Amino acid sequence: MQQTVRKRFAILGAGPMGLMAAMEILKAGHEVDIYERDDRIGGMSAAFDFDGLQIERYYHFVCKTDDPLFELMQELGIAHTLKWTDTRMGFYCQGKLYKWGTPFALLGFDKLGWIDKFRYALHVMRTKSIKDWRALDKVGVTDWLKANLGARAYDVLWQRLFHLKFYEYKDKLSAAWLGTRIKRVALSRKNLLQESLGYIEGGSETLLQKMQEFILARGGRIHLGAGIERVNAPAGKVDSIVVRGETIAVDNVVSTAPIQYVPALVPDLPEAFAARIRALENIPVVCVILKLKQPLSENFWMNICDDSIDIPGVIEYSNLNPGTGPAIVYAPFYMPKTHAKYARPHSEFIEEVLGYLPKINPAFSRDWVLASHCHRYEFAQAVCPPGFYDMLPPMQTPIAGLCMADTAYYYPEDRSICESVKVAKTLAQTALA
Repeated sequence: MQQTVRKRFAILGAGPMGLMAAMEILKAGHEVDIYERDDRIGGMSAAFDFDGLQIERYYHFVCKTDDPLFELMQELGIAHTLKWTDTRMGFYCQGKLYKWGTPFALLGFDKLGWIDKFRYALHVMRTKSIKDWRALDKVGVTDWLKANLGARAYDVLWQRLFHLKFYEYKDKLSAAWLGTRIKRVALSRKNLLQESLGYIEGGSETLLQKMQEFILARGGRIHLGAGIERVNAPAGKVDSIVVRGETIAVDNVVSTAPIQYVPALVPDLPEAFAARIRALENIPVVCVILKLKQPLSENFWMNICDDSIDIPGVIEYSNLNPGTGPAIVYAPFYMPKTHAKYARPHSEFIEEVLGYLPKINPAFSRDWVLASHCHRYEFAQAVCPPGFYDMLPPMQTPIAGLCMADTAYYYPEDRSICESVKVAKTLAQTALA
């Protein structure tokens, strides 16, 4: 029987993808060090102390199709912490809040005609049955929606949402990118009349801590506040990394940080490959979080298409996870770094959201607000144009011993912890090969 040659792996990033890759590599019998520049594990799923409540910086939810996540939770002995809630969806459109997400809600929506409504329902039914997204990878999302819904329905339902999430990139998206999002939520239902979404008791922190325990118990090491500054590969093969000015010998590096960092991190990377990475674009997010005395609405998710509101939606997380208190509201601003608003201080984003809430619920007043917070993440949403499958560089770089992936590699699937787990397994297999 051939014995495994034990190698030393350095993993960049302690988000769910980095932790999962570490677990897989440790199972294969190798030595693993995880380097994270933040002061905590978790990446975008990391928790923080929000006025006495441990809660995630950015909201997460679970769908019924998230099998890789279910398998991981079973392996870690925490499957019992996964809970399901019958959730509601709202749609705030030009000054009025509508129910959304059911046939009856669609019938009662007065901004579309009967033919538009029929085409919308048919479009959702067709989309949730798609299994191979390769054909839609080549199709622009605007053309796809207009062809299926009609120009009027596209303008009412989607045009402003795309504008407020992508701005100048809004017409540079593939239909596959949107289609998988429609399908994932559509399949997370009890029936036509009831959506059902999941959450983990204690939030994603419950999962992260169990993953950390698994890693530490098998001899893995996690270094916080210690980002990798440079990967040395002088002969086209990784031989060391630099952390806090110290050179450390390693055999392999697995990067799970945003891949836009890789060209500067690995100066020995061939220029043609670095150019492929630089060609990929990403949208930052500024996310406002509010703790309120009472619920803003009955909805977990509310899309917004209103000319007077410059956010694409609000997520009332407490309507998914009742353990988070009376009302926790997330309000994300997606925008390119070049946007004039992006340089504003956090306080101005919070103030803007507070100005919108009376429109959504006229009873809202400032004394409802118990606490407010704001987080930014520079690489929150990959811009996935038609042909994105072919644009993505391979996980195995031209540097021997250097592999990479980030949330762009979820494509065409949505950003979720489930996809982190799934992609991490592929990344680990690539690194081990």
